[in-house]
Amino acid sequence: MYKIGERNQIALFPSRIDDYVGPNDPVRVYDAFVEALDFSKLVIPIEPVKSGAHEYYPKAMLKLFTYGYSYGKRSSRKLERACHHNISFIWLMGGLKPDYRTIARFRSEHKEAIKKVLKESVRLCLELDLIEGNVLFVDGSPIRANASIGHTWDKGKTEKYLSKIEGEIEKLIEEAERIDEEEEWQDSLVEIKEQMRDKEALKKKIEDIAGRLKETGKEQLNVVDEECVNVKGRQGTHASYRAEIVTDEQHGLIVESEAVSQNNDLNQISEQVKQAGENIGKKPEQACGDSGYYSLQDLKKVPEGIMVVMPSQSQAQKEKGIHEIKPFSKEEFQYDKGKDEYICPEGKRLGYYGISFGETRKKKYRAKGKECCVCKHFGVCTVSRRGRNIIRMEEEELKERLTQIYESAEGQAIYKLRKERAELPFGHIKRNLSCGQFLLRGKKGVDAELSLLSTCFNIARMITIVGIPMLVLKLSEL
Repeated sequence: MYKIGERNQIALFPSRIDDYVGPNDPVRVYDAFVEALDFSKLVIPIEPVKSGAHEYYPKAMLKLFTYGYSYGKRSSRKLERACHHNISFIWLMGGLKPDYRTIARFRSEHKEAIKKVLKESVRLCLELDLIEGNVLFVDGSPIRANASIGHTWDKGKTEKYLSKIEGEIEKLIEEAERIDEEEEWQDSLVEIKEQMRDKEALKKKIEDIAGRLKETGKEQLNVVDEECVNVKGRQGTHASYRAEIVTDEQHGLIVESEAVSQNNDLNQISEQVKQAGENIGKKPEQACGDSGYYSLQDLKKVPEGIMVVMPSQSQAQKEKGIHEIKPFSKEEFQYDKGKDEYICPEGKRLGYYGISFGETRKKKYRAKGKECCVCKHFGVCTVSRRGRNIIRMEEEELKERLTQIYESAEGQAIYKLRKERAELPFGHIKRNLSCGQFLLRGKKGVDAELSLLSTCFNIARMITIVGIPMLVLKLSEL
């Protein structure tokens, strides 16, 4: 026996749209979540109801995006289709069916407001005691931009194409002159002049690109999305943004996200921790990131009182066994702060010699050449007859303190938790939410999309932690 469907069977939908979904349907959480947002902080005006209104209710449109992004429906056409055929979308929108142009226009016009949705979700999570804000984890991952790498230009590429076009234009001019002398084949002359106009237009376009490269000071420029950068990954090199996400220790909820025009995480830890602190309304006690963020100049900017847990590049490489530990490394030399000297393992002193590489923040210390040459470790510690050199940076004390924190029992426990808390959101966003590429262009648009995606992750975690009926109830009370 088989169960066979019957399309001609008469069936009746519930008389009320509100009966289309059950009380435990996740869509009710998204509805309650957007209703709980403070739209005055989002700067989306909610006008009084007027007769003849032609715009869709902003809350309804934001519900559509939040719920749609949570189920991988990000394009305006897919969202339009869902409003016609998906019961949960019909319930959420109250039967409204905006077309794809209206949906796309709302997203484009309210990028700044959509970017603030994540901050509002953090406020709601704080009120529900789901975020503590004591320990923050920072991580980054590339996400492709809505632009092809073929549209990326650099100085060499512009010069190459300009030279090629100028050569083609010269050939067309010579051909036109030859046809003029023969006073025939007028059709061919018209065709050549059209080709010359095309080449001249292309030349002007490339010259404009070269001018923008010079004006911005960038090494590369993508003419489709000027704020994206080329990022090399496992699947090749693509035009991308670097998505920076900060998560909380308690439940791994996202408290800050930003898309940056970089191909790595360098110099991002201080800014991301600062923004996260503003979102949660207090300064965290500890912040943790991987070695990709390690920049002493940037770490100096982290607010005082925040303990940073982060391995240096050399520490990370030692743990992975990438580089063999060399004898007589800088770590084996002891610094005498009172005399401003280094002491080698054999007790010899390295005195201040001058600044290194012309940088005042780098000081050079050198041992006496005669002492080094007669040392039993000469040839291993150094091969220079002038003596062993040590470079001490201005931030050396900070570096030593970071090393001690990371190697401590507390630091190791926090760093072990980092992978679980910081990397989970990227797996959810890229796999569950099907976000392998941004749809919008420009940093403002990409930030808005990343804010929506981060908010969707938070809502999914809230549902898991609190449960649908209780979460709907608590959100409705806020």
